[in-house]
Amino acid sequence: MTGSEEPPSFRLAYVPGVTPSKWVRIWNERLPDVPLTLATVSAAQAPDVLRAREADAGFVRLPIDRTDLSAIPLYTETTVVVVPKGHLVAAVEEVSADELADEIVLHPLDDTLDWERPPGRAALERPATTEDAVELVAAGIGLLVVPQSLARLYHRKDLTYRTVTGVPESRIALSWAEEEVTPDLVEEFIGIVRGRTVNSTRGRTPTPPQPKQKRADRGGAPRKAAAGKSSGKTAGKSGGKNARGGAAAPKSGAKRAKPRRRP
Repeated sequence: MTGSEEPPSFRLAYVPGVTPSKWVRIWNERLPDVPLTLATVSAAQAPDVLRAREADAGFVRLPIDRTDLSAIPLYTETTVVVVPKGHLVAAVEEVSADELADEIVLHPLDDTLDWERPPGRAALERPATTEDAVELVAAGIGLLVVPQSLARLYHRKDLTYRTVTGVPESRIALSWAEEEVTPDLVEEFIGIVRGRTVNSTRGRTPTPPQPKQKRADRGGAPRKAAAGKSSGKTAGKSGGKNARGGAAAPKSGAKRAKPRRRP
């Protein structure tokens, strides 16, 4: 490598609410020589960051403008309503959008849900950010409907949240700038997110299988007798004893000595 060449690295962007730590850990285990840097971007900024090549890939919230971008949907989040702990909604497990009709529901400018019409009554002004809206909920100004991960991200001890039915849900996707050939490092990260193993044919170069060694007693040379031991036939001949441990019987051709008479 010449002095003008930069070592490889991977830049990953992600929107608030996404936790990329699991995938980053796997990346560091598989590619320890390729540093991965993280950058938090707003949901509205994420597509432009990827198009400008300011990040190699990013976790975004759908829907987005897919012009010049590829995207793989990963999962869908539950939608919840954030309320003060003493609110009536806090006493139930879930509510429908219709049950929020009489409530003031805040609609921040960075809202990520694809509404046709937000539930409830609109506030006089729209908060600039979701984080600002959470502060207004704590002040008793209204309620807030958001993806569950954002309710967790901006959690306060004096607030809680409950599932809302009959409303849009936020989808998380992995996205990158569209090219004729997907860069190798982007393909690596796609494989990690999709759960491919290190030896996957679409991931890194697979490790060739090792040939199995043949056992010596199968199709090879016969086993040698262990040292200090002999076969049963040899032991029978050389030991001078029969199979029951007694003296070996004389051969049929041998002559017997006649007993001597007493005088």
